[in-house]
Amino acid sequence: MDLGRVGVWSSGLRRSDPAESAEAAAELDELGYGTIWIPGGSGGDVFGDCRRLLAATQRTVVAPGILNIWMHSPAETCTGHAELTAEYPDRFLLGLGVSHERPVSASGQTYERPYSKMVAFLDELDAGDPPVKEVERVLAALGPRMLELSRLRARGAHPYFTNVEHTAAAREALGEGPLLATEVMVALETDPEAARAVARQHMERYLTLPNYTNNLLRHGFSEDDIVDGGSDRLVDAIVGWGDEAAIAARVEAHLAAGADHVCVQVIEPDPSALPRQAWRTLAPVLLG
Repeated sequence: MDLGRVGVWSSGLRRSDPAESAEAAAELDELGYGTIWIPGGSGGDVFGDCRRLLAATQRTVVAPGILNIWMHSPAETCTGHAELTAEYPDRFLLGLGVSHERPVSASGQTYERPYSKMVAFLDELDAGDPPVKEVERVLAALGPRMLELSRLRARGAHPYFTNVEHTAAAREALGEGPLLATEVMVALETDPEAARAVARQHMERYLTLPNYTNNLLRHGFSEDDIVDGGSDRLVDAIVGWGDEAAIAARVEAHLAAGADHVCVQVIEPDPSALPRQAWRTLAPVLLG
């Protein structure tokens, strides 16, 4: 399975009009993006949405980033994975994650011992009929324990909401060999004030989630950086903004730090819109 060096991470491809998202996915395939990543943290028919995007494309890999293990059983996951890999060989990668306390609690479950929950889930995938093999799955991983689990029990790691320094630390933790597929937010905007405004709009909810804020504190940021929408230093570290060359440089920085694959998430003032023009504009510099 070839993910390519650069893919696209997009919530819109899952949540927008199905016909429009299928058309957009087909265009991403034609442009040459290696992988399409869609969110799965809120549950729902993740496998059905992946099937729709796989059907719309010819060669692009599709991956949930991530499937929330609190909202899907191991048996359901094994079945969904088996169906998609049979229909689309070498084009579906299963991303798994422990999500966050807020959505899990809202679903009526108790969010406790997430690491142990993931270990038990992986045990059941290994024992499934058919199983989901280690090479067919990646784990959402930020801290040392989950990165180590990604190294031992999966193809690798899919960090989200991180900076270049985290990518370097993740590569060191994983060692050579395991996949490191890092999500990177970008804004195709050259005005600093406008770029940081759209970045803060998008970052706001992530800065209320301890999984992310604790990781930022581990990697050189302070509480002062996290409050009030994030300091300029934090915003500029998490979101690559500027013209095409600046965004290409940010992607290359993550690749140079050890990422095998960068999942580019284009953010714009209207979060519900598919950033199709930006994908077209960036394709020559990111994929050429």
